[in-house]
Amino acid sequence: MEWPLKYQEVFSYADATPPKGILLYGPPGTGKTLLAKAAATESEPTFLSIKGPELLSKWVGESEKGVREVFRKARQAAPCIIFFDEIDAIAPIRGGDFGNSHVTERVISQMLTELDGLEVLTNVVVIAATNRPDIIDPALLRPGRFDRLLYVPPPDHESRKQIIRIHTSKKPLADDVSIDKLATKMDGYTGADIAAVASAAVMLSLREHISRYKEPQEAGKNAKEVKIHMHHFEDAMRKIRPLSAQELDMYKRIVERFGRPSPPSSGAAYSSSTSAVA
Repeated sequence: MEWPLKYQEVFSYADATPPKGILLYGPPGTGKTLLAKAAATESEPTFLSIKGPELLSKWVGESEKGVREVFRKARQAAPCIIFFDEIDAIAPIRGGDFGNSHVTERVISQMLTELDGLEVLTNVVVIAATNRPDIIDPALLRPGRFDRLLYVPPPDHESRKQIIRIHTSKKPLADDVSIDKLATKMDGYTGADIAAVASAAVMLSLREHISRYKEPQEAGKNAKEVKIHMHHFEDAMRKIRPLSAQELDMYKRIVERFGRPSPPSSGAAYSSSTSAVA
């Protein structure tokens, strides 16, 4: 992919080559797909979004044909970003029992050919997202294919505050609601979890408001009385639980396996070189 115009001369002088592939990994709901969309919006290339399972077909040869078609379109539309969501569905470690047709093994072979074959990818970057990088075939994770592995952790305290503000900015919050206290109570919650808590809190407040009136029309006339209190958020958090300590420990072990001795504090994505697992 071409570098942004304002940096192009610098990178050209240094003979810098952008990575061919980037793998975003981390717990569900941390914003991996949003990061890919943000990258596409910032650099303004053609953006091809592919759900991993969409490529799988029961007909022999159709899955590989689908992969070839995706890369053909990307080359024609270059500069282009190809985004594979849930790539672990189509690229698990080879050698397992995936049925008589071994479709995923052939899909992996086709992807290896497209990423690092005789036909060079020019102005095309591949971004993939997964919750389980440990089950992806190692051949895809060596340099020249997915060159960068980027861990997307759950948000830290300041990030949670910003996410809460985004999801409550248009909601009628009561005076007792403290964004800072909510962010502290939501330690371990992902962005998707926080959005779910905010929605659940709204529904709880609406249910409470409607229950005060015998007639629905009366509840509608007094809609401006609806307020979302702190206890609504607390009740919602009892129903929507954060990531468990076991899940977080699993991702810490995965991060260590992919070349980082210890993960930094959460809230910022960071990368590790694939050379450690090649």
